Amino acid sequence: MAMAATPVYAPSIATTTITTTKPLSRSLPRLNLPAPNPYSLRTPSSLSLRAAQTTRRPVVFASASTAFEVDQAPASAAASKVLPFRVGHGFDLHRLEPGYPLIIGGINIPHDKGCEAHSDGDVLLHCVVDAILGALGLPDIGQIFPDSDPKWRGADSSVFIREAVRLMHEAGYEIGNLDATLILQRPKLSPHKETMRANLAKLLGADPSVVNLKAKTHEKVDSLGENRSIAAHTVVLLMRK
Repeated sequence: MAMAATPVYAPSIATTTITTTKPLSRSLPRLNLPAPNPYSLRTPSSLSLRAAQTTRRPVVFASASTAFEVDQAPASAAASKVLPFRVGHGFDLHRLEPGYPLIIGGINIPHDKGCEAHSDGDVLLHCVVDAILGALGLPDIGQIFPDSDPKWRGADSSVFIREAVRLMHEAGYEIGNLDATLILQRPKLSPHKETMRANLAKLLGADPSVVNLKAKTHEKVDSLGENRSIAAHTVVLLMRK
């Protein structure tokens, strides 16, 4: 019985050990490595190649196109008409000098100084024009209405606003909302803000509720705080019609 038991159980144990150990050691690499690897290895490599292309190409493309975007800005703006909205920022600054009228937002503000400029020096309207042009991807106000052109000398800045609004509608957009900030030490603009805001909304053809106007001093710091200059910032949101 002992002799018969040994060959019966020993070979089965050995066979079981071999069949369970070797297939497991061989099947694990086949199951774990080949199955995930075609996806886990190839997918990241393909993604990394694509990522490299997308991160490099726009840089090269942008640097190549930036040089001629100034000359071909209207074309680039036309190509962007599919966007549901566009955002633009404008900035302007003028020196304040005696002997000039102080016109802000198309309103003549009583003051002993005014803006020295080629046109009427309306810092708010110039700033708004730049914001709209920027949102459309067009050149700035100085390129479209250069101060080297005599026909703009002393021009009413509402002319610039109307042209910017025309370009905006031509591109298929309208004012979503606009927020402007005036920076000057004197005079105080609180008594005139609502009049300026209403006139700006009228020039833009927008509801007054989407046009906001704020005024800040410069805490007597630098030319703005010393009443030697006036500045304005504007952010505008254009919505697709």
